[in-house]
Amino acid sequence: MDKVIIVTGASKGIGREIAKKLTEKGNKVIANYNKSVQEINELKNELLKENINIDIFHADVSKREDSKKLVEYTIRKYGKVDVLINNAGISQIKEFTQITDEDWNNMINTNLNSVFYMTQEVCNNMIHNKSGCIINISSIWGEIGASCEVHYSVSKAGVSAMTKALAKELGPSNIRVNAIAPGIIDTDMNKHLTSEELKEICEEIPLERIGKTNDIEKCVEWLIEDNYTTGQIISINGGWAI
Repeated sequence: MDKVIIVTGASKGIGREIAKKLTEKGNKVIANYNKSVQEINELKNELLKENINIDIFHADVSKREDSKKLVEYTIRKYGKVDVLINNAGISQIKEFTQITDEDWNNMINTNLNSVFYMTQEVCNNMIHNKSGCIINISSIWGEIGASCEVHYSVSKAGVSAMTKALAKELGPSNIRVNAIAPGIIDTDMNKHLTSEELKEICEEIPLERIGKTNDIEKCVEWLIEDNYTTGQIISINGGWAI
């Protein structure tokens, strides 16, 4: 690979794994972060020890102006965007009747509006080049819904719907749009679960284990290299939802 790739939410978890591996494979990666300054610098320093450089860029992609600046920086420096990976996201466990307007808006802005902003900002460049790959990180809950995570489920369902609609619209410009819907993955987002809760979840999963970040990253690599897959929501969940 030798592509220009933007990864949002690249400081931790799935985004970090994606940004790290794609950089190690020779791509020009712009790793976006918002609040996790220490974590993104740790990633940069880790790669520098291997004599590999990664671009890091601070932007709150839940805001239009920040998303625009991130894309403009990338195009100014590299002339194009080959791949956009919309990974930035948050979660929250809360009973539906307790969700506040602030909770709802924060969730939709971060998980759904960021995908809208970033994708719209890269589209003109990709359409001009008649080439592009957009990968959205959705969730199993966007497919089947989760109790006490209604706002999160809605935001991820929106990502999946946007993926399918955009694939139809952008296909004639040779732009592929896909999403990955992970099940439970071993990241900070799930650190609140106790060992007993994890055990109970694993008992519900046919493969009897939770996923790793590299399970998602390997699918990302395949979607970048593939040239005939679009409009798909690829579920990586160990068989948790079949």
